[in-house]
Amino acid sequence: MGQLGFYINQSLCTGCKACSVSCKDKNNLDVGINFRRVYTYENGSFMEQPGGGIVHNIKAFYYSISCNHCTNPKCLPSCPVGAIFKDKDNGVVTIDQEICQGTQLCVKACPYGAPQYNKKVFKSNKCNLCIDLQEKGEDPVCVATCPMRAIEFGPIDELRKKYGNVSQIKGMPSDTITNPNLVITPHKDARLSSS
Repeated sequence: MGQLGFYINQSLCTGCKACSVSCKDKNNLDVGINFRRVYTYENGSFMEQPGGGIVHNIKAFYYSISCNHCTNPKCLPSCPVGAIFKDKDNGVVTIDQEICQGTQLCVKACPYGAPQYNKKVFKSNKCNLCIDLQEKGEDPVCVATCPMRAIEFGPIDELRKKYGNVSQIKGMPSDTITNPNLVITPHKDARLSSS
């Protein structure tokens, strides 16, 4: 199968949060815990013209992100009890809930905020690419529920061949930190100058 990853067509994302809500529902997550998050990026201002009227240079976009099942996940070596695994066949990074001791070092290590700490059970957990649904031949819930079809998943090599190699946009940490298995079609205002 090879390393799995996500494709996000950010230029289509409307910020509806269906992906985040469906993930939260599927995983029965408590308030404040979100394996998939949708962020809003805004900058610019409104300017009054000397002759009257208002113009703007507002730039805004949305971005949906979860665990990127990185090639070099920083969460994995940070775990002192060895609760985090990267599957050799599909590259999916998971946290074994039987082993996790809730040290939260994975939460601090991940530049993308993927591991989420649950204060009720004193453990961390994160997106596992809905591996249980994949085993039934179904898509991850975030993919299945996106009304704009802005999220895809699959072997990262195939996604890169189809969509390119962009894996970082404005506001994201450097993709050189973990080598995320993520491909993005950036919104026009989210492109880095070198993208």
